[in-house]
Amino acid sequence: MTTAALALEGSRRQRRGQIYVALAAVAWSTAGVLQRQLSLDTPTQVLGRAVFATVALLAYVAVAERGRVVDAFRSVGLPGIAVAVCVAIASSSFIAALNHEGVARVLFILAVSPMLAALLARVTLGEPITRRTVFAMGLALAGVSVMLGSPGEGSLAGNALALVCALAFAVVVVITRWRHDVSMAPATCLSQAILVVAFLPFASPGEIGGGDLYWLAALGVGQIGLGFMLLSVGARLIPAAQVGLITLLEVVLGPVWVWLALDERPSTLTLAGGAIVIAGIAFQTSGAP
Repeated sequence: MTTAALALEGSRRQRRGQIYVALAAVAWSTAGVLQRQLSLDTPTQVLGRAVFATVALLAYVAVAERGRVVDAFRSVGLPGIAVAVCVAIASSSFIAALNHEGVARVLFILAVSPMLAALLARVTLGEPITRRTVFAMGLALAGVSVMLGSPGEGSLAGNALALVCALAFAVVVVITRWRHDVSMAPATCLSQAILVVAFLPFASPGEIGGGDLYWLAALGVGQIGLGFMLLSVGARLIPAAQVGLITLLEVVLGPVWVWLALDERPSTLTLAGGAIVIAGIAFQTSGAP
């Protein structure tokens, strides 16, 4: 009975982790439809979103740690600082990549992040990569390829920046999985503070109007803040390979929200590729007890 109870509890933990990470991907997928409402330049958008995200994540840390905010930040140690730096790098390199390359090719390159996370976890944490996971990853990457079509030659700088973003996020996933005993929410909060400091000299806060302020709050609190809160919890409960795979839902759902909210109908390739990605995620998660 003890063995059965432990197995059942492990299964429940894994399922909770999958749900939390999936919800994080849903939160992140709203970025496109929310940012379409803004009329600000890129540095100001990043600054405003980071300010609201910092406040939201700081409030979450205060509640989760019952007011022991300073102790929470100290507890993450060097791994937490590494997560903060990697998240900041991922955010900034993603924006920079879009300045050199088309969105489709950037997202296509970012789709290698789950594979990088699985390989890094295998090397550093010794996590096995099952045949089911390998097949599901291949299926998901094939779906993203279908959605984005055949990418062109592209810009070398844009491709390199997108790859840096994918690698940085993969490192975040692996570190969060490794330090499963420590909440990485303070680290993500620190990452947003880093972005505030980095982008403040280039932004124009005086140009933020009432409408833009509302959408920036939605981006910072809902899209970034809530997304990373959910990820910080879910990534501690499931293998890094699953985390990276499930977060591909962001790529699938992003066009759907734009379609529903702004009546921009996705192409047939987008719908077909999205179905393949969802099939890959369902195949992977169905293998859990």
